[in-house]
Amino acid sequence: MNQSINIPLPGNIKLTVKREDLLHPHISGNKFRKLKYNILEAKKEGKSALLTFGGAFSNHIAATAAAGKEYGFSTIGIIRGEELVNKIGDNPTLTFARDCGMMFKFVTREAYRLKSDSHFIKALQAEFNDFYLVPEGGTNPLAVKGCQEILSDGDKEFTHIACAVGTGGTIAGLANAAMPHQKVIGFPALKGEGLLDDIRKFAPNGNLELITDYHFGGYGKVTEDLIVFINDFFEKTGIPLDPVYTGKLFFGVIDLIGKGYFPENSNVLLVHTGGLQGIAGMNKELLRKKLPIIKT
Repeated sequence: MNQSINIPLPGNIKLTVKREDLLHPHISGNKFRKLKYNILEAKKEGKSALLTFGGAFSNHIAATAAAGKEYGFSTIGIIRGEELVNKIGDNPTLTFARDCGMMFKFVTREAYRLKSDSHFIKALQAEFNDFYLVPEGGTNPLAVKGCQEILSDGDKEFTHIACAVGTGGTIAGLANAAMPHQKVIGFPALKGEGLLDDIRKFAPNGNLELITDYHFGGYGKVTEDLIVFINDFFEKTGIPLDPVYTGKLFFGVIDLIGKGYFPENSNVLLVHTGGLQGIAGMNKELLRKKLPIIKT
């Protein structure tokens, strides 16, 4: 579903939001797309369990747990941060995943960095027996295949396609599916080098650009200005944004419009990748810091 944004903008620029957040109440946005073909492959291989990785407020952890419950898989989450083991009930994301039936293994941050190491994976196989491995953030070739389906024939009118970027699978799929006249712009939610190289492994020929000026300090970091923007946008449009991904994307696009980045008469499609489940956890942190909370 595409929704036009009727707010005054310079340069006769049009904004439209692709409401991927409405695909499913719990497996929403790009997580629905990324898991689609991985779920089919897991069934094809006769697996009964899904194992994946994520942090305390991970959209991917929540979506994988929900997908396991819906499609008949047991789920295992390797969670970054040993200190969380006794704090599940204080964390809305982990509480939701647990209630969907996910089993947790909490590991140190040092151990978590080994999530792609073959020896670490073999140790997990020895502990949990046979499982289908879904990488952190869900990004693999099957996830990119799913994300290519975000764009439809009706989206050919757009000149630019913008999305938030985490592990890079979503923007790779968009870049592969975009028409030659369309430029795909990614707004990384985290600091770090090498992300474009990772994306190019899945989308070697895509017409894409990463704009790295809107991470607001890094993954999961927010400022009062960002919160004010998210709440103002919700009041004007009725579209909720999350503070980790889509809030930064929309802030960046509208800021760049004001700076003249987009040519006059550009027709911009912003992909809403979901992630709204993370608002509850962020609001608890904002209340603790005595900052404004995010409205939904």
